[in-house]
Amino acid sequence: MKPFLKYIMIAFSFFALAFVFFSFNIEKAAAKRPNIIYILADDLGYGDVSCYQASGKIYTPNIDLLAAEGMRFTDMHSPSGVCTPTRYGIITGEYPWRSKLPVGVLRGYSRNLIDPEKGTVAELLKKYDYETAVVGKWHLGIDWILSDKALEKGLGKAPGYGIQSEMDTSDINFDKKPTFGPNNLGFNYSYILPASLDMPPYCYLENHQLTSLPSSFTSGNKLESGYTGPFWRAGKMSPDFDFYEVLPTFINKAKAFILNQKKEKPFFLYLPLAAPHTPWVPKKEYVGSSKAGEYGDFTRQVDAAVGELLKVLKEKGIEKNTMVIFTSDNGPYWRENFTEQFQHRAAGPFRGMKGDAYEGGHRIPFIVRWPEKIKKGSISDAIACQTSLLGTLRELLSDKDPKFDRKDSYSILPDLLGKTNPSNTEKPIIHSSSKGYFGIRMGDWKLIDQLGSGGFTAPDKENPKSGGPKVQLYNLKSDPSEKENVALKYPEKTAELLAKLDEIKK
Repeated sequence: MKPFLKYIMIAFSFFALAFVFFSFNIEKAAAKRPNIIYILADDLGYGDVSCYQASGKIYTPNIDLLAAEGMRFTDMHSPSGVCTPTRYGIITGEYPWRSKLPVGVLRGYSRNLIDPEKGTVAELLKKYDYETAVVGKWHLGIDWILSDKALEKGLGKAPGYGIQSEMDTSDINFDKKPTFGPNNLGFNYSYILPASLDMPPYCYLENHQLTSLPSSFTSGNKLESGYTGPFWRAGKMSPDFDFYEVLPTFINKAKAFILNQKKEKPFFLYLPLAAPHTPWVPKKEYVGSSKAGEYGDFTRQVDAAVGELLKVLKEKGIEKNTMVIFTSDNGPYWRENFTEQFQHRAAGPFRGMKGDAYEGGHRIPFIVRWPEKIKKGSISDAIACQTSLLGTLRELLSDKDPKFDRKDSYSILPDLLGKTNPSNTEKPIIHSSSKGYFGIRMGDWKLIDQLGSGGFTAPDKENPKSGGPKVQLYNLKSDPSEKENVALKYPEKTAELLAKLDEIKK
C-alpha cells in the first residue's frame, strides 16, 4: 500500500471511530435526560396536603411520600388565583396578564388563548426529542369549527370573539374536528376536557377529535349550593359522560401513555387534573375517607391517583430518572363556614382562598421528586412562581434558543439540586387575583395594589378612607397571615414595590 493511501485509511478509521463515539455519547446524554411528569391538581389548598399541615383533616400518604422522597417547597406561588391564567403561565413561562385575557377565565366554548408563535414548555421539550402529552383539564381554549351561519355573520373575525366573550353553542359545528388546540402547541398526544368539570361541554377530545358528540343535555346539578359539593352547570354533554369517572379516566390514560413509552426516549406528561375542583364527586370507596366532607374525600381520591402513577413508574423501572412535580393551580375554594364546620383550614395558616390576592389564593403545595438528583426529604423556602418551569427546563437542557426567552420565568434548578442561588433571593414575583388585583413579592415584603381581597373573600373591594392607605403592604416573615397592613408605616418600601410593579407591568 502506498504511504499516502495508508495515511488516508488511518485518518478515515479515526474519523469513523470518532463519529461512533460522538453518536454514542449523544444517545447516552439523551438517555440521561429525565422523564418529566407535571401533576397539576385543581383548587387544592396549601393545607389540604398532610405534609404541609399535619393538623388538617385530610390524610394524603402518597403525596407525603413524594415529598419524603424529594423536595417540598414552602413558598411557591401560582401566577394567578384562578384556573386559566395559571395554566397559561405554566405552559408559556409568561405572566398571564400579558395574554389576550388579562383578567378572568375561559369557558368550555372559548377559543385558543396562547399565541401560536409563542414557544411553550412542550415545544421546548419536543425540540430535545421528548415525547410529549397532555392528559386532563385543558382550559386554555380550543378553536372549534364555526357553523356556516356563524361564518356568514362574520363572527370569526370579531375582535376578542371566543376570548373576551364565550362562543354561542349554536355557532359551533361539532361534527368537524377543531382546528387548533394542544397538538398545535407542542403536544404529540392530547386527551382533554375542554375546561373545568363544572363547565359545559362535558366531553373528551383525543388529539382534537371528540370521542363522542355532545348531543345530550344536563340541566345542571346542585345549582343552589354556592359552587360547592357536586355542583355543575347546565349544558351540552356526551351521552356516555360520567362526572364520577373523569378522574379515573385521566389516570388510566396517563398510565397508558407512560407504559407505552420506550426507555431510550424521554417523555413529558402534563397531567392537569380536574379535581378536587367542583363538582366534588368522590367515588364510593372514598366517601367518608376524610374528616372534611365531600371535598376532603375527593382530595383523598386525588392522593390515591398519585399513588397509582408512582406505582407504574416503579413497575416500569423508570422512577429514578423521572422528575415528578406535584402542585396546584391556585388556592382552595373553601368558605369560612366550611372551616368552622370541619375544623379544617384548606389554605393552611394563610389568609383568603381561591381567587384572592391574599396568600391563600396563590400560595400552593409544590413537591418535586427526582431520585437521581434531588435529596430525599429536603425542604426549600425559596420564593418562586410556577412560571419558573420553562426557565428551569431551559437550564436543565442548556437551551439558548431566543424563542423561549421569558423575563417572567427564571430557573429554580439550583434550588432543586440543593445549591444556593443568591441571584434569585430578591427577584420579584407577581401574582394577579380573579378581579385583576396585582400582588408583588420581594423577599419578606408583599404589596397588593388595591384594598380588599380582589377575589372571593369578602370584602373583595374596599374604598380608601381619608388619611388611610390606598394599597396593602405586609411583612410575611413577621405577619404570614396578613393581619396588619403597614403601608403607611413603611412608605419607602411601599413606594419601592409600587415602582417595581409598574416597571414589570410595562
